[in-house]
Amino acid sequence: MACCDKSETDLWTIPLIALNVSVRKKLELYLNPRNMVAADWMVVAETMGFNYLEIQNYEATNNPTRKVLEGWQARSTDASVGKLLSVLTEVERKDIVEDLRPLIDEDVRKYCESLKKKSEPPVQVNDIDSCVPRDRVGLTLEDDPDGAPELFDAFICYCQSDFEFVHEMIRQLEQTDYKLKLCVFDRDVLPGSCVWTITSELIERRCKRMVVVISDEYLDSDACDFQTKFALSLCPGARNKRLIPVIYKSMAKPFPSILRFLTICDYTRPCTQAWFWIRLAKALSQP
Repeated sequence: MACCDKSETDLWTIPLIALNVSVRKKLELYLNPRNMVAADWMVVAETMGFNYLEIQNYEATNNPTRKVLEGWQARSTDASVGKLLSVLTEVERKDIVEDLRPLIDEDVRKYCESLKKKSEPPVQVNDIDSCVPRDRVGLTLEDDPDGAPELFDAFICYCQSDFEFVHEMIRQLEQTDYKLKLCVFDRDVLPGSCVWTITSELIERRCKRMVVVISDEYLDSDACDFQTKFALSLCPGARNKRLIPVIYKSMAKPFPSILRFLTICDYTRPCTQAWFWIRLAKALSQP
């Protein structure tokens, strides 16, 4: 949890997600060009703990600095604004720190203000504010307004073009002996609520895990992007195996780097298809 209520914010508690596009683009301008005098993105990546093969993979991308930051955020529990500044100082890039520090401080200030607003009671009355989680009046079809909220084994992150596979997932995991309970937004969520707020509520509090259906269309979906990054922010380093990426058809686009450190459940390989549903069901059945 970020600590933003002190007179001087502890930057080591502020996640990288607080940094906006302008700061990240300036970092890319500083670090992407290969530099024989000052430390570039490769030195930064090595200091962050990436190995030789990982760095070689990043070198093949169009924007290695961006990919390194995304990968670091996905796999490391200590990826924070403070740690980033420490890494830049360690590799003797104080010029970057000095240039970007005012922008970083402003981003952190806005991030802390955003957190503070989220923690404050809503100004509007709950009954007419569609962007406030509606536990007492029900968010999903099976919610009991007078009892406990409906809980799920997994939230399914998908785009509309992959809905046929989601139907197959329902058949294989819910309508068999596995008897798992999946949260499928188009089927289970009541209309009339703020999409982002309700999605966050479901992923964080109602679902034990999240299955991410990866496809070329997924990569172009703002909703899927939000859901994935939000879930990752709840489990930095993927220590509790909360996210499970699934591939069910071949892709023309590269696999998302932000998920490349997670074990994949791959339906596209004929030699492992027989084990696909067993592995997925077992992963979702864990406490």
